[in-house]
Amino acid sequence: MMSIQTEPKQRTVTPFRYDIVGSFLRPSALKEARAKYQNGEITSGQLEEVENAEIVKLVQKQKEVGLQAVTDGEFRRSWWHLDFFWGLDGVDRTIIDQGYEFNGAKSRPETARLTGKVSFSSHPFVSHYAFLKGVAGDDVVARQSIPAAAQFLFELDRAENKESTQAIYPNREELLTDIAKAYKEAILALYEAGCRSIQIDDCTWGALCDQQFMAFMEQIGVNVADYANELAKLNEEVVSGLPEDLVVTTHVCRGNYVSTYAGVGGGYEPIAQTLLNIDNYSGYYLEFDTERAGDFKPLRFLKDNQQVVLGLFSSKFGELENKEDILKRIEEAKQYVDLDRICLSPQCGFASTEEGNHLTEEQQWQKLAFIKEIAEELWK
Repeated sequence: MMSIQTEPKQRTVTPFRYDIVGSFLRPSALKEARAKYQNGEITSGQLEEVENAEIVKLVQKQKEVGLQAVTDGEFRRSWWHLDFFWGLDGVDRTIIDQGYEFNGAKSRPETARLTGKVSFSSHPFVSHYAFLKGVAGDDVVARQSIPAAAQFLFELDRAENKESTQAIYPNREELLTDIAKAYKEAILALYEAGCRSIQIDDCTWGALCDQQFMAFMEQIGVNVADYANELAKLNEEVVSGLPEDLVVTTHVCRGNYVSTYAGVGGGYEPIAQTLLNIDNYSGYYLEFDTERAGDFKPLRFLKDNQQVVLGLFSSKFGELENKEDILKRIEEAKQYVDLDRICLSPQCGFASTEEGNHLTEEQQWQKLAFIKEIAEELWK
């Protein structure tokens, strides 16, 4: 077995050497309770009781597998992103003709559409986080994930939503200003609830380096580089001026729905300099589990004070990766970034939507234990 020599260095803030992206497979008790609630058989309070109980068990399981940062598994959400958007003022849950397109699958046809100006007054995620923080205790970091402001803008720019967006915001700069303000206020509310680790989930960058999507954008007259700069500027505005003890990381995804992916793929090179130049991100969780993500050369743009969490392990299937292959890929990444600035995780969560990926809960935990095993060999 090949070995990688390094000085033993531990991390005390996120991202940790072996980490997670955040979502977990929904247990059967939770799925049954949600179905009963949707059918009018139980109240929202009864559903919340089940959610609470399952989150308590999930946090304990995360501790048992050795995770130093824990989440609520997104157990109260249906989507990784839409539930957050729906909690903002001026945003409505809307049913459309068709859902998101994935490789061999389509999601539920739901979106977030504007009904008024975007603002923040309160948000369900704040009380959700407060519960997690209380359950997690002081021996681990209770981490909150939210979709990026860029992802919200991306949703509002969808063909199905563009007309309503422009009707409410004929001035795009006003839209960008209101989104940034609402987001910043939401993050500060989470901070007041005790959050010191925020993960910004962002699929926009996976799309903007996808060859098929880039061709489509150019076809409809959108300059991909200009759009990428707009998204980066929006994200940077959201995370600027936040409390110094709030660790902010971001996760880039290329589609994760019932074990499928989106687009045809393409390396990070077209957007790497723009993405990795965003200020105030402490770390980037990047998908590298298949050749669709390209090579590690774009990591040369990573700033000296930033970590990269290599998503070398797939959350889409339960079989464990080959350890030798993982170690070789880490060696490849070290050509562009020092080992001390590398961490490991699955490429995405296990259930970006409530449907979840096609693996068992046992396989989910085995995969995390496997990642920990490799990390402990590298960073003793």
